[in-house]
Amino acid sequence: MQQRETPAPATFQLLTGAGGPVLAVRGDWTVWTVSGLDAALLEIAAHDSLGAAIDVSALGQLDVAGAYLMDRTVRGGSPCGYTDTPVRILGAHPNVERLIDVARGAARPCPLAPVPYSSLDLLLERAGRGLSQAWLELLDTISFLGQTLTTLGALVLRPKRMRWASMFTVMETAGLNALPIICVLAFFIGIVVAYLGARILADFGASIFTVELVAYAILREFGVVITAILLAGRTASAFTAELGSMKMRQEIDAMRVLGINPMDALVAPRVLAILFMAPLLTFLAILAGLGGGITITWAALGISPLLFLSRIQESVPIEHFFVGMIKAPIFAVVIAVTGCRHGLQTGTDVASLGRRVTTSVVQSIFFVVVLDALFALWFIEIGW
Repeated sequence: MQQRETPAPATFQLLTGAGGPVLAVRGDWTVWTVSGLDAALLEIAAHDSLGAAIDVSALGQLDVAGAYLMDRTVRGGSPCGYTDTPVRILGAHPNVERLIDVARGAARPCPLAPVPYSSLDLLLERAGRGLSQAWLELLDTISFLGQTLTTLGALVLRPKRMRWASMFTVMETAGLNALPIICVLAFFIGIVVAYLGARILADFGASIFTVELVAYAILREFGVVITAILLAGRTASAFTAELGSMKMRQEIDAMRVLGINPMDALVAPRVLAILFMAPLLTFLAILAGLGGGITITWAALGISPLLFLSRIQESVPIEHFFVGMIKAPIFAVVIAVTGCRHGLQTGTDVASLGRRVTTSVVQSIFFVVVLDALFALWFIEIGW
């Protein structure tokens, strides 16, 4: 059996030539022999200007590792960066130029030093990036809303495709189960509004108008807004967590493989359930808020419940009730769409699910407040 030839040790010498320093290499420059030359080559590259001259007259075997060290040395010792200046080869070797070209082709440019920014520049950059992300989020939400409305329209035309059992389940879990906390909170909001109104209006001798203040506040704003905010915190987060968990376990991908559209099976039942339950919850929240107002006006001002209700019937137009009820289904659709969208866009890790749940709640509350402000301006313009 023929024995493998022992490689010649890799050595080098720095010579002074007519055109400048020359790196004279000897022996075999392969991955097996050049490991001990790395530190010495870095040292001479850092202290001497080698130019681009390599003497390969005594060079034996060569591979890409050896060619990389030669090229790095004539480049000044930097592990990154490349140059178009050709290497000046002294002597003859069949593979030097080709392998140095390969080593240079694999090189990458050095990263540029970070440009120092002032605090104002960083603030403006962060604000711009935030506005850009907010705009993209708004476009994604509008796109998903359009897809949801298209799905609901198709289900209206073909109601047999609707998953009624899923819808009724969501109506119970996300709607009826939220009723106690919504009513309790609305009751205490009515107490607070009535108490503040009674204290302030008493200074002007107009305590009786506390009834109108409570009615306007609860009917137009607090009844529907409290319901929407609680649904955003309770239901939107639940939708995101449920769909996000299914996305992480690849159940949604499996549904698509089986030919089941997630929009039909998962999104539509949730949107319709909240759409049907939000007006009911808003109506009950209004009753609870008025109950809190009745409690305070009766206890603090001596206004009986019968007088309270009769003043509402005489002094408060019915349009104020419709203002709150009109906003309820629109808020419900926005909350459900936001929660479902973030659930379907969840990644494959738990951290992504946590971020999506937080984002869905924050965005839902943000949309509710913004839409409520727009509705307030619009209803004032039309005289409601």
